[in-house]
Amino acid sequence: MRWAGAEDAFAPFGLTAVPGTDAFWDGLTTPRSIPDGDGWTTLFLRRGPRAASIVFESWSAPVPLRRWRDTDCWYAEVRMPPRLRVTYRFVVGEEAYADPYNPAGAGGERSVAATPDAPAQPHWPLVGAGDVLPLPRVRLRWTSERLGGRRTVRVHPVGGGGPVVLLLDGDDWLYLHPATSAFDSAVASGEMPPVTLVFLPAGDRGAEFGCRPALWETVRDELLPLVAGSGVRADPGRTVVAGQSLGGLSALYAALEFPELVSRVACQSASLWWTPGAADLPDPLGGPVGGAIAARLRARPDLSGLRIAFDVGEHERRMLPHCALVESLTEQAGATVRVSRSASGHDRAGWRHALLRDVAWALA
Repeated sequence: MRWAGAEDAFAPFGLTAVPGTDAFWDGLTTPRSIPDGDGWTTLFLRRGPRAASIVFESWSAPVPLRRWRDTDCWYAEVRMPPRLRVTYRFVVGEEAYADPYNPAGAGGERSVAATPDAPAQPHWPLVGAGDVLPLPRVRLRWTSERLGGRRTVRVHPVGGGGPVVLLLDGDDWLYLHPATSAFDSAVASGEMPPVTLVFLPAGDRGAEFGCRPALWETVRDELLPLVAGSGVRADPGRTVVAGQSLGGLSALYAALEFPELVSRVACQSASLWWTPGAADLPDPLGGPVGGAIAARLRARPDLSGLRIAFDVGEHERRMLPHCALVESLTEQAGATVRVSRSASGHDRAGWRHALLRDVAWALA
């Protein structure tokens, strides 16, 4: 990172008006990137009376914004690597909010920045911080005796409905990233067959998404019958489970332990470092490579009926060895495997293109 120090410091970014003036802010869009060696320097701007920081989802430590002279203009020039898409927000004291000059939002408190060489995500519409995302009309009340509590599960038939696509951490795909719109677009373009999206909200993620049977016994015995009785066309015989991070771990666990239920998985940045108790350690990723899933795969289960797409952010350097080992062991066990790397860190903004692509592949 470097600080600008001259009057024309923002000119390389296409900004020639005097910083802090109305002409400077009028029609401004941010952030802005220029080439810098093998990467990019990206300019972030904020207007306001108080100091603030940029907090990134997973890629970097917080970056303080610097005030431009005696104005309400705050800025930071952040060095970014090639091919990066990252979620960020401005934090002022205890308050967090999206970048009002960035048209690409993710919920009311987050924005999405992408370097110019990051691959396009054509089916995901730009969503401003003030936009209200469309919610599926079908809403199921699910009271689970085994898991405890009551949850609202949304169901969205795309193209008339079809195979069930179970989206773990479903509320993130409802309220931060518009999965209904993206899947509608992908199906309309012919890139995937009609599907029925089931948005499963997370409860206690650490407890439910570990390698434990309770969640998947409950999905099998309670949730899928509830979906089948909702009147929405849904084919549970070709269920795809899509999960990220701990959700990706849980999706792969379900494929190993409940093959009659789950035979197709779209798995992004799965927490494959996981072993019992690892999450409570000072360095959760420092344990055995591949964690509990790799240990299970070394027993060479017959996975010949499984189709699984693995994706992980190419900037998640400490995750890559865990993922690479499990990918290899899964293929050796007979599964049909697809492996890719997204232009991101551990961030849903980077996973969302892989979500559409890999669900379509899983159903091929």
